Amino acid sequence: MSNSKISLASICLLFFMLWAPLGQYDFLVENWMKLGIYVAPFLLFMFFAFRTQETKSILSDVKLMSVLMLVAYIVHQYEEHWIDLLGNQYAFYGYINELILAALNAQNTSVMPLSPESIFVINTSLVWLVGVIAIWRSPKHLFPALAMAGITLVNAGSHIMAGIVKQAYNPGLLTAIVIFVPLAIAFYQSVLVTTPTASLQVKVSVIWAVLAHVIMVGGLLAANWFKLFPEYVYFAMLVAWSVIPAFLFNSSDQTIQPIELAN
Repeated sequence: MSNSKISLASICLLFFMLWAPLGQYDFLVENWMKLGIYVAPFLLFMFFAFRTQETKSILSDVKLMSVLMLVAYIVHQYEEHWIDLLGNQYAFYGYINELILAALNAQNTSVMPLSPESIFVINTSLVWLVGVIAIWRSPKHLFPALAMAGITLVNAGSHIMAGIVKQAYNPGLLTAIVIFVPLAIAFYQSVLVTTPTASLQVKVSVIWAVLAHVIMVGGLLAANWFKLFPEYVYFAMLVAWSVIPAFLFNSSDQTIQPIELAN
């Protein structure tokens, strides 16, 4: 069996064990962000321990940037979903539900559109799964890494926009500004400078990320507020959208080499 097939099988098994109700689901729903923050250093260690290729710049190394963007997002999830800048724990759940209910002008505030289960699946699919696919497919397949940069940049934009509109801090805002924006823009800029033919992929990755947020919010409301379909259908939509980058711009006659900056 080829290394690619073994890697794909490992990814499928990993996320099956993460989402399947095997007795661990309730624990993970409450503690997934803690698991992520403790796994991040080991992810970096494993990458550098088995690293065989050196490039002229960090930004020119697609696989390294994929790892760094996933780790950056895990750090962001710490601030967003565990302990925020003000020391509040699990503040995002209450913050975003309050925001959604206000936007809906809802009278019945006993129903929370965003459930803890939704938070868990959103973050482990649109972030962890996309990040793992980006690491797995790079450097030969560039688009999954661009998709990871896109979800990072668009999410940062949503935090910044909410901060401007509300004129207040929101959980995740600091890491969105300090880490997400410079990291995503630097990676996009590196790709555009060194691989001009990838400009279409950059544009599509941003569109994919915007639509991911549309599905994330729209599907959430359809499932948990308007009750148009069960929540597990919403989860399936998130997972399906998360794997799409693995199939885009991946024709058999296309070979994307590791990006290297010019001297």
